Parts: sequence; C-alpha cells; structure tokens
Amino acid sequence: MINNISILGSTGSIGTQALDVVRAVKGDDIKVHGITGNNNIDLLEKQALEFKPEIVAVMDEEKSIELKKRLKSENIKVLGGMEGLIKVATMENVETVLTSVVGNVGLEPTLEAIKSNKNIALANKETLVSAGELVMRTAMGKGIKILPVDSEHSAIFQCLQGKHDNNIYKILLTASGGSFRGKTIDELKNVTVDDALKHPNWVMGRKITIDSATLMNKGLEVIEAVWLFNVNVNQIQVLVHPQSIIHSAVEFEDGAVIAQLGAPDMRLPIQYALLYPKRVDTNLPRLDLFEHNNLTFEKPDMDTFKCLSLAFRAINEGGTMPAVMNAANEVAVERFLNREISFLQIPELIEKTMNSYSPVYNYDLKTVLEADKWAREFVYNQTVK
Repeated sequence: MINNISILGSTGSIGTQALDVVRAVKGDDIKVHGITGNNNIDLLEKQALEFKPEIVAVMDEEKSIELKKRLKSENIKVLGGMEGLIKVATMENVETVLTSVVGNVGLEPTLEAIKSNKNIALANKETLVSAGELVMRTAMGKGIKILPVDSEHSAIFQCLQGKHDNNIYKILLTASGGSFRGKTIDELKNVTVDDALKHPNWVMGRKITIDSATLMNKGLEVIEAVWLFNVNVNQIQVLVHPQSIIHSAVEFEDGAVIAQLGAPDMRLPIQYALLYPKRVDTNLPRLDLFEHNNLTFEKPDMDTFKCLSLAFRAINEGGTMPAVMNAANEVAVERFLNREISFLQIPELIEKTMNSYSPVYNYDLKTVLEADKWAREFVYNQTVK
C-alpha cells in the first residue's frame, strides 16, 4: 500500500533526510505529492524535478514567482506564501503530512492538515509547544494519528507499542547535552556562534543546534511530550546521555523500563513515522553494542542552562505562556546567530519576556498567534549591551 505524503519544509535538515528515506524505500511504498520550502528555490527545483510532486510551495512569495518560471515546462503547480503551505498540507490525495518547517510558521498549516483528516508526521515541535491543547483536541476530534518524528518522541512512541491499558509511570527523556555539556557559566560567557553550532552527535539545522546547546530543545520536547503522551510534566525526567544511543525510555507502574536504542541517525524515526506501523530494511546504520559499550547518564545542569527550567516554568503556568516562551526563544536565537547578542543573553531575553507577560487560558488559534506576535516584537525591541 502506497503512503501518499506531502512534506512541509523539504529543503531543511528533516525534509532532505525524509527524501533520502523515500529514495531508499524499496518498491513504491511512498509517493510525494507536495513539497514546500522557505526561500531555497535552487534545492526546491532539484527536488521537484526528481520527485515530480503536483504542487511546490515557497513561503517567500517573490522566490515562488522565480521558481514558477523555472518549472514552467513541468506539470507542477507553484504557489507562494502561507496560502501555498496550507494548500500542500491539505491536498486531497495525501494521507500523511510531514511537518518539518522550523518555528511557529508550521502551526496553521498543521492545524489545517488535521482538519482535512491528514495524519501528521510531526517534526515541528513548536506546533505542540505553542498550541498543544488546541492541536491535540482537534486531532482527537478528527480521529487522526500524530506520529512523532523527533528521535526522543519516536523512541517513546515505539516503547508504548502494545502497552494496552498499562499506565506510564515516568518518561525518561534523553538529551545529548549539546555543544557545551559540562561547561560553567564563566566558560559560556564568550562562546561564539561557530562554537555553538558544533553538535557532537547529530546533523541538524542551525536553529535546532543552538536550541540543543542551550537545552531549550529539550525543554520544548518536555512540553511536546506532555501533549503527545497525555502525561503530567512531573512524570517527565530529563537525562543527559552524551552517547545518544538510548533515544528515550518509558517506566511503567510495575517498575519495568522499556527503552529504544539505535544509531544516532534521524532517518530511522522519519522512516518509522512515514511507514508506520511497517518496518523495512533501507540499509540504515546498525547499532553495535560492542562498540558502544559505555553508556552514561547525568542530571541536566538547569542553573547553567536556564532555558530548560524556563520551559518547565512555561508548561506549569500553561495557557499561552509556552507560545510566548517559544516565540521569544526563536527571536533570541535569531539574534544570537546574527551576532547581536551573546549566548547567555538568550535565556535572559526569554525570561524577561515571560516576566512581562500574563498568559491567556482557553485560547484559540488567533489568541496563540497574537501572543506569538507580542513576544517577537518584545524581544526584537530589547536593547542589549
């Protein structure tokens, strides 16, 4: 049976690896009907010519006009802006939408895909961070599956297969520790963008690599896990596991712990989500436990890496506070990547934003987007030394 998919964010790290999976799958198990990108039309053009989707959408509307000219001889529709992303997310002949765009831009097309009865292969964690209650309520009402693509959430999802009515006692959410594991506050004062982008284990996009370095990525994953697996935040324990071999684990009420292990390669969780529940051999790297025979675990340093504690605070306060925290983080990371602020000013700006905001409860999409906009403007307008 062919899984007909579209990919939101096909030019990013997850999107390009998803297309690697499509190439590697034997037979015709996956057909790509739509792809989207932000502004990298050179890569989008190559992908369009290779996979022949019916629709390609470009968030940058001027770039979409250029791509339309390039593909005019092909039977491919080229669209622009948010309207284009939503069109790709709601294509009639698509069953599964891989949402792998970076940031809160993925929220609206993901919700529209759910409303159009599409299963979601979720790599855009900001969607659940900003509007978890709204997204999960909509998905439940439509009876659609949300299949996690993040390696940690995929691991938890895999551990829960066959759990029947057994309750989760605790989720053990692993973290590599990022580029600066073990560093002190003093050692972090003068780190550079280049230093922060050197992740020890994973090949990821720039924004998520910085989030990993600050431990905000793990904070976002904590919030995402609350909604994905219907647990209390107090049931989630973060473990720093530098080897990135155990991708996460679940402890059940009787004390049994089930973990998912594998080589640190994002193509495995992507493939599992796109082919679920089928498993196929696509020659991905195999785990050799004789080689990886020293697995260690540490408590996260939430005083030095304050973003993780800010994420716990945001989900505990609830309402639109996680959306505000997420938006503040996106802008703070952008300003760090642009070398406007220091690494340690990322959590400072996020905390200042949260301290200046009162969350709204019983929110809808409009309320979330308003909170997001407010937080972005707040952080953009902060003068830093």
